[in-house]
Amino acid sequence: MRADAARSRRRILDAARDVFLERGLDAPLDLIVRRAGVGPGTLYRRYPDREALVRDLTGDLLARLESAAEAAAAVDDDAFAAVRRFVHAAADLRMGAVILVLLEGLVVDEELVRIRTSTASTVEALIDAAHRSGRLRRDVGMGDLVLLSIRLSRPLPDGLDRLDPDGDLLHRHLDLALDGLDTAAPTRSAAAPAPGTPLSFADLVAAADRPAVTDRSPAGG
Repeated sequence: MRADAARSRRRILDAARDVFLERGLDAPLDLIVRRAGVGPGTLYRRYPDREALVRDLTGDLLARLESAAEAAAAVDDDAFAAVRRFVHAAADLRMGAVILVLLEGLVVDEELVRIRTSTASTVEALIDAAHRSGRLRRDVGMGDLVLLSIRLSRPLPDGLDRLDPDGDLLHRHLDLALDGLDTAAPTRSAAAPAPGTPLSFADLVAAADRPAVTDRSPAGG
């Protein structure tokens, strides 16, 4: 694939991921075109229909998830640290949140099964290494980590989303959850607390009660 074509595909897929997550699979494709900053012909030449776009987006996310697992294993000698790095990378991909949307309209073909199998095998190897190290609780499986990521990375309801505009709160909560899966956590020094500031219930109430900011500029202004 030519470099410019690869860049266009990346922009389209990233935009599609965000738009489908925000608006569902029925979101107008023209909205994806505008979000990606490409011409309509660029999208429709590559994806003749919505199904083709959803299928390519799913395969792309799975492939990037596998790459994240491989990178985590290569960087960290500590197997549990590698799992932690991988879970945070998966959250940045918004994989857990968007996959539920994509499954609504996904037609699984042979190639997608191959990608899914390869990704699962790579992630399982990462988890197995953490189990063998004794750091990851034996009663935690890949499905637990996937569901944990899905639960924590789904968009917050209106009002509460302003608490985490940059995703920092998501990563704080991931670290808190991962500490609960780490057999060494009870003996860890208090010098390494979870990042960020603890949220009180009052913080949640204040965020939910605060009116959302809307564009009230006059038409045409």
